[in-house]
Amino acid sequence: MIYGAMKFSIGGSLKLAFRPWVEGLENIPAEGPAILASNHLSFSDSFFLPAVLDRKVTFIAKAEYFTSPGLKGKLTAAFFKGVGQLPVDRSGARGAGEAAINSGIKVLESGELFGIYPEGTRSPDGRLYRGKPGGLARVALGSGAPVIPVAMIDTEKIQPPGKVMPKLMRPGIRIGKPLDFSRYQGMEGDRFILRSVTDEVMYEIMKLSGQEYVDIYATAAKRQLAEAAKTAGPAGE
Repeated sequence: MIYGAMKFSIGGSLKLAFRPWVEGLENIPAEGPAILASNHLSFSDSFFLPAVLDRKVTFIAKAEYFTSPGLKGKLTAAFFKGVGQLPVDRSGARGAGEAAINSGIKVLESGELFGIYPEGTRSPDGRLYRGKPGGLARVALGSGAPVIPVAMIDTEKIQPPGKVMPKLMRPGIRIGKPLDFSRYQGMEGDRFILRSVTDEVMYEIMKLSGQEYVDIYATAAKRQLAEAAKTAGPAGE
């Protein structure tokens, strides 16, 4: 009920204001579980993708979004619940990963769509980074659900870092054909299989998005950029 109302208000507003174009909607099953594995360019990705789908899609969100005190905290929690975000406690990297995996499998066991960003964080420069095998592949093999690659296009240009007001422009969404990894089911303990599954999905996302691929993790790239900024000093000196 809450999700439907929020989707109608937020999704309708997004479509009216930004008019996102979509290719491949026919690849989303009308019913049954599926994993939507997307590149991650902007905070808004988790809103634009659900806005163009008829079905609910659930993403993982920080538990802090749901537990902040006061009226603002309650409104924030209601907003994230309303748009299909699922709280996961990320205090402790290993525990956070297990919680996210288990939450994803539960969503899929309910016959719903589960959204995940294999890069693990937003791209710092618009390029596509190496997918982390611990999340996507384990959820796929643990659930047996098909993986649908998704490419968000130009969402990072709508609200670049440091900009308060979003730029009105048309982002795009390309949805690829489902990938079947049932041949690997029960092998989620094999790190080479997890790597292979993740790389196959990332390759399909790269083809859909047209992004340059960088074979390092986005988190490592962010650290490198931060260190480079420190070394350069004020005003690039």
